[in-house]
Amino acid sequence: MVATPTQTTHKNFKGVEKTVYGRGSFSQLDEILAPRRSDNQGYFVFLVDNYFKGKSLEGQVPVHHEDLTYYISVEEHEPTTDQIDELRDEILAKKGLPSGVVGIGGGSIMDIAKALSLMLTNEGSSTLYQGLNLIKKPGVYHVGVPTISGTGAEVSMTAVLTGPVKKLGLKCEWTVFNQIVLDPELIASVPRNWWFYTGMDTYIHCIESENGRMNNAYSHAYAEQAMKLCREIYLGENSGQTTENDDKLMVASMMGGLSLTYSEVGVCHALSYGLSKILGTRHCYANCLIMNHLADYYPEGVAEFKQMVAYHQIDLPQGLSNDWSDDTITQMAHISYNLPHMWLHAIGDNWQEVITIDLLKDLFRRL
Repeated sequence: MVATPTQTTHKNFKGVEKTVYGRGSFSQLDEILAPRRSDNQGYFVFLVDNYFKGKSLEGQVPVHHEDLTYYISVEEHEPTTDQIDELRDEILAKKGLPSGVVGIGGGSIMDIAKALSLMLTNEGSSTLYQGLNLIKKPGVYHVGVPTISGTGAEVSMTAVLTGPVKKLGLKCEWTVFNQIVLDPELIASVPRNWWFYTGMDTYIHCIESENGRMNNAYSHAYAEQAMKLCREIYLGENSGQTTENDDKLMVASMMGGLSLTYSEVGVCHALSYGLSKILGTRHCYANCLIMNHLADYYPEGVAEFKQMVAYHQIDLPQGLSNDWSDDTITQMAHISYNLPHMWLHAIGDNWQEVITIDLLKDLFRRL
């Protein structure tokens, strides 16, 4: 008797090809890139967070005379489709196709590096590729060097971009980095509030991954370990910004990213996309602002999150929505509503009966 084939489609995702982890591993970057230089007789594009301009790290970046370096500010806004398109056009006009792209910075720089690597080989605007598996050709070789931990961007298959219509990622197996360099020494100087906001991104990834229909043994294993590390870092006896905790946070970030890759994010991220798209609020900070008010959906996670906020005396302003017009809140609600994959995971098949624009507007008014 022939068995009836299952109708379930499982994710078949590509992981990072090579990972180096450890204190001082950033010094190996030149050695890691060397084979690509000799093979292709080419050059590299270095994308470095503008925060490091004039700081000691600037002198440690292994730039050769033929390379291009861009110091990118991520203070004013998150990565945009226009930004990627303009950068791509400028690089190709200057020097043609590079041997590779290296991103050194936080989640935004990681996403810019991933998106640029794809757009260097794919024609037209990056707005054409916002979504799942829309990219036509593999990108160039790309390397991620995180200098702040929590977003999971170093291991995710998504490069999130804000476009004229939506905030949505370029998501395919070619988005994933070919190489990542995880050096905990690079995250030691992160300002306290941002150490918290960004670290909480991985905690929230895990809470959302665990509390939804796509949770499974694979995603659970990563989430469980990442949350254990987060509790040690933010609530343990030796909590705080220590050398040992920097080591742990870099690993937690990676595991949180892998947990959501094989599961999905939920209510907090859906609302965060609306807040970021309309007001330009940076992703990790937006997540923290929203998580503070989601006890209806994640009671245990929110209670523990509030414990962490209080313990570290983190700035999370209240009453922000008092300054927002109804039109602004409505726009945010529509952006958040149009993320069916997140709502399907968080709420279930009947999500459209549960989640309405009015409900989302009420959630935003809590902020």
